[in-house]
Order: sequence, then structure tokens, then C-alpha cells
Amino acid sequence: MPSLFASYLRVYEPLTAFDRERQIFWREYAREGRDLGLVEGPARQRTAVLEALGAGWTRLPDLPDEAYVLEWDNAVLVCPWNLRLRVAEAALNARDGVPAVLADAFVPPVLAGQAKAVVEDWRSGAKVLEQGVPRVHEQISTWGVPLRWFAFVDLDEREIALTGRRRVLRYRTEISKARRRAHRAVSVLRKSLGDAPITEAVEEGTRWLEEFHPRSVVELDYGGLVNLLPEDNLTEDDSPGLVAAGLSALSRGDAESASEAYEKLVARWRVVQLLERCN
Repeated sequence: MPSLFASYLRVYEPLTAFDRERQIFWREYAREGRDLGLVEGPARQRTAVLEALGAGWTRLPDLPDEAYVLEWDNAVLVCPWNLRLRVAEAALNARDGVPAVLADAFVPPVLAGQAKAVVEDWRSGAKVLEQGVPRVHEQISTWGVPLRWFAFVDLDEREIALTGRRRVLRYRTEISKARRRAHRAVSVLRKSLGDAPITEAVEEGTRWLEEFHPRSVVELDYGGLVNLLPEDNLTEDDSPGLVAAGLSALSRGDAESASEAYEKLVARWRVVQLLERCN
């Protein structure tokens, strides 16, 4: 389930990406201002998941449709939360690493079966065929930012606000640009490293981006991580630039420069990952 110390990779789709019923619903949703902001949203998601899982564990509840709303280039775009899927994933995760007797007491097999069916339904793409919408609009990573995400954005697309009570650091870009960068990254990595884990990870992200409407917007949001890092670190953060530099070096065959950029990036984010052990 979402952590307050997490980063997010989101895709906002235009209303035309949805069927007519969904278009009407999301248009009214946005017009009435029912959406929550990016600061309040993760906490609301977490609360919804916890409350759903604490309701007797007899079935997966039908949760209300919620989304983040973005106005971009005079158009309304939405990033649905898919709360039912979040609850299903949380139910299955709650059984991981737990003895069978305790797992069955906490998450009964019937509920686990329902949760597994929901997750497999979305992962198989059944919802795409049934409703005309991609499976998941938001990916979540706790205690850090997956390095592959930085390949989808550019340093010049950064939005940062560190004054006042709400600190924000995020990147937003058209999905067409994110896809071009992703495909270039895959090409460079496959040529230089072959079937390495990082190559496969970027390929998976590239396939995910291809599921969405061509006029969508991609957002990499540092989320609650901004509260873990000093202001100077956030201001000077150039992680997308380091990834771009590393890929450029690999394309030139300069392994030394590529390793230098990668090691610098890993060292920077290891500091955040170590905070999880201290928490």
C-alpha cells in the first residue's frame, strides 16, 4: 500500500481516452472540483486502503472512483487511482512472508482468491478490452525513485517549490517525449549491456507508456521524499541529467564516464534508502 515516503510515476489521460460514460463522469468530477491535490492524495489513498482491508476481510469492496486532475494545454486530463486494484495488491502483499496459518487468519483464502483475480485481470489487459482504459495510471515506489524513471523525463522539465509548508519537486512532460526517450534508452542499453536487469526494467516501463493515449502527460513526482531531503539537495538534484549523461556515454562507448554517472546517481539515492532502516 502507498507509503507517505514514496515517489510516483503517473500518466494523465485526456477525457477522449475513455468511453462515453467515463468521459461524462470524469468531466463532472473535474468541474465540481472533487479531486484532491498531489499532497493530500497519497494520504487519502492510504487511508482508503487501510479502511477497506479492515472491514471484516469478507470481500473486496466497491470503492469510489477517484483521480488526480490536471489542466494541460487547455484540456482536462485525469489520472485514476484504481483503488480496488490497490486494495487487492495490499491484500496479497499482506500474506507475503507470513506463515500459512497466520496468513489465512489475516487474509482468508476466499478474499486472497478475489484479490488475485482482480490483479491478474488488470495485468492481463482485460480491462483494456472491456472498458477501453489502460490498467494502471500510477506507479508507486517507497523510499526512493527507481533510476529507470529518470530516463523518461528531462532536467529542464523540473518544477520545484520549496517555500511554505508544502514542498514539491516533480517533472511533467508530454508522453510522446517520454516515449522517445524511453525507446532511445532501451536501444542504447540493449546495444551496450544486452539482457541486463536495467535493460529489461526500462523495456517494461516503455511498454507501460505505450498503453496510453498519445496526448497524455507523464509526471514523475518526488512525493513525500521531499520531506526527507535538505533543501540544498533538492535544489541541486540533477538525477535526470545524470541518467542522460550516462546513456550518452554508453552510446559513445565511454564506459568510464557512464559508470561515473551511474555511481553518483546510486550514491545519491542510497542515502534515502538507508533512511528506511532508521525509520
